[in-house]
Amino acid sequence: MPFIPHTADEVAAMLRTIGVADVADLFDEIPAPLRIDGLPDVPDGLPEWEVGGLLAERTAGDRNPTCFLGAGAYQHHIPAAVWQIVSRGEFYSAYTPYQAEASQGTLQVLYEFQSMIAGLTALDVANASLYEGASALAEAVLMAVRANGAAGRRVLLPRALHPAYRATVKSIVGRQGIEIVEPGFDRETGRTVLDGVDWTDVAALAVPQPNFFGVLEDVDVLTDAAHAAGALVIGVVNPLALAILKPPGDWGGKGADIACGEGQPLGIPLAGGGPYLGFMACRQALVRQLPGRIAGRTVDLDGRDGFTLTLQAREQHIRRAKATSNICTNQGLLATAATLYLSLMGPAGLETVARRSHAHLRTLTERLCALPGVTPAFSGPVFNETVLRIPGDLARVLDGLLGRDILGGLPLAEHYPELADGLLVCTTELTPPAACERYAAALADLL
Repeated sequence: MPFIPHTADEVAAMLRTIGVADVADLFDEIPAPLRIDGLPDVPDGLPEWEVGGLLAERTAGDRNPTCFLGAGAYQHHIPAAVWQIVSRGEFYSAYTPYQAEASQGTLQVLYEFQSMIAGLTALDVANASLYEGASALAEAVLMAVRANGAAGRRVLLPRALHPAYRATVKSIVGRQGIEIVEPGFDRETGRTVLDGVDWTDVAALAVPQPNFFGVLEDVDVLTDAAHAAGALVIGVVNPLALAILKPPGDWGGKGADIACGEGQPLGIPLAGGGPYLGFMACRQALVRQLPGRIAGRTVDLDGRDGFTLTLQAREQHIRRAKATSNICTNQGLLATAATLYLSLMGPAGLETVARRSHAHLRTLTERLCALPGVTPAFSGPVFNETVLRIPGDLARVLDGLLGRDILGGLPLAEHYPELADGLLVCTTELTPPAACERYAAALADLL
C-alpha cells in the first residue's frame, strides 16, 4: 500500500471545513471538454513493492538475481516512508540519549520499540535493543545463568539452532565457565529432540522458532520439559513469524522466560551483512538481569508525559561487579527503523507478510519437489524456509543457477555433514510465483 498519511475520515473532515462535497469539486474550473472519465490504457495501480520490483527488472545493464537465500537475513519489502523518516536529522544524527531533557523524541521511539517487541513476544518488558541476533542470544545465555544460578552453568543450544548463533555464543561465554551442550534433531521431522539429555546443572534451554531448517519446533513440549527440570527457556524467534505463530510468552504452561532474536526483517535492508538489530524481552521477575537499557515513560512536575532511561544496569552507571553487561549503546537507528516499520505495517500488515512468505514457500516446494530426485529433507511444518535434498553435484547446480541470475539457497554440508545434499531455500512476500516457476525450470534443465 502507498504511504498516504490522510485517512478517509480526515479527508472528509477537511472537505466539510472548506465547504466542498467531493475532491473532484476542487477542480470544477477545468472545462468539461478537457475532462476524461477514465484512463482505459493505463493499468491499475500496483503496491509499492511491486512497482519497485518492476523498475528493478527494467533497469538496463543491471543484474538483479532472484534471491532464494535466507538463513537469518531476509529480503523483505521496506516501505519507502521508513528510511525517509529515519534519514531525518533528528534521528539520523542522534546520539545516545543520556540527557532526557534533550532527547525526548529519541527516548519515545525507544519506548515505542520496546512496547512493540513486548507485544510481539507476549512478555512483560523489552530492552532498547542489542547489537544483533547472535550476540543477543549470548547475552540471554549470560542473563539466564545469572538469574538461575542455583541450577548450574550448563546451557542447551540445539544443533537445529543457527550455526552462527551457536558459534557466537561459544565465543562470548566459552571463557566464563559456562558449558554448552547441543541436543540433536530428529532426522525425519527436523525438530529438536531432548531424549537422553542430562538435565543436571542446566540453567537454560534455547528454543529456536522456527529453527535453522525452517521447521517449527514443538515449543510447548520443549518449554514444559525445561521448566520441569528447573531450567529457564530462551526463545530465539523470527519477529515476523510471530505475526502468525504463538508468542514465546504463551509457550507451554508457563511461557518462555526470555525471548531474543534478529530484528533485520523489520524494515532493515540486507546491506551486505549489517548493521543489524538485536532485540530481547523477558518476564518482569528477570528485569534486573536484563542487559542494555530500558526507556521508560513517566510524568513530570507539571503532569506532562515524559520519557527517560529507566534502567541502565551497565558498568558505566554502576559498579563493574554489579553490571549485567558491558553493552555501551544500542542500535538506535535500526531500532527507529524497526519501530517505523511496525507502526506502518500494523498487525494486519505483518500477518499478510508472514502468510504470503509461507504461501510462496509452499508454491516453491511443490514446483521443485515435482522434479526427479528432489525431495524435502524433513516432514515437520515450516514457515518461510525449508531444506530440500538435491541430487547430483550441488555446487555445480548452484553455480548454474547463479549463471541464470538465481541465488538458489544455502548448501548445508559445511555445517551439517549428514545433510551433504541439503539445500536451505527461502521465500518472502517478494518472491512471486513466476520466480518459483523460473527456479523450477532452471533446476530441471541443470539436473
